[in-house]
Amino acid sequence: MKESSESQINKNIAMLIDGDNAQPSLIEEMLSEAGKYGNVTIRRIYGDWTTSSMNSWKDYLHKHAFQPIQQFRYTKGKNATDSAMIIDAMDILYAGHVDGFCIVSSDGDYTKLATRLRESGLFVMGIGRKDTPQSFVKACVIFTFVENLSSDDDEGQEEKPIDYKTHPRTHNHKKLDRFALNLLKRAYEMGVGKEGEWVDLSTLANNLYKIEPSFDSREYGYKQLQQLVKATNLYDVERSRLKGPSQSYIRMK
Repeated sequence: MKESSESQINKNIAMLIDGDNAQPSLIEEMLSEAGKYGNVTIRRIYGDWTTSSMNSWKDYLHKHAFQPIQQFRYTKGKNATDSAMIIDAMDILYAGHVDGFCIVSSDGDYTKLATRLRESGLFVMGIGRKDTPQSFVKACVIFTFVENLSSDDDEGQEEKPIDYKTHPRTHNHKKLDRFALNLLKRAYEMGVGKEGEWVDLSTLANNLYKIEPSFDSREYGYKQLQQLVKATNLYDVERSRLKGPSQSYIRMK
């Protein structure tokens, strides 16, 4: 959704995956999502690799250069993975080699970690299911739901509004409701100095994340934020001739 700037692309990001609480088949999509905001230089998957539940991850380790981190379950029924991830995250933080973290889990126990990393001035991204506790979602700068990462999502989609009566994937997407429209309006107003002013799309995206870290245009059936903005029919969209063809601006009609 977000337009990546050169400074964002040059960020180094540590991706830490809770192997007990994530989906192996979406590893490529998760890497691509984190790659929008920087280079994923540290890649680790945590879990008890002596158990059969971790077998599904093994095919992805060498393919995507992930380091497996062994964490035994010392107490039956308890998940020790989160403790290992939190300790490693703090070690990485103090080493000072990364500019941000991508925490892949749907476990609310990572809320305090995300808050601590963000307080240190680092970019914090979360990836998890829609049932992830809101405390963890809100603690991140950006949170992406795995339900929006399916590989066939919006392939080849044109920049035009979706017809919700005939579109074959309506059951997977929300309609543009009042919540989304009000969120866009608030984000737009945060970026304008006076009425009728143009706001660049990257600023709008940043403001959306400040208000709602989990906002995602794919939730509504649009691959890009610009497509969603156009579909509302409430804003004019114009590409800048001065700052390159990829820079778009919007203005409320």
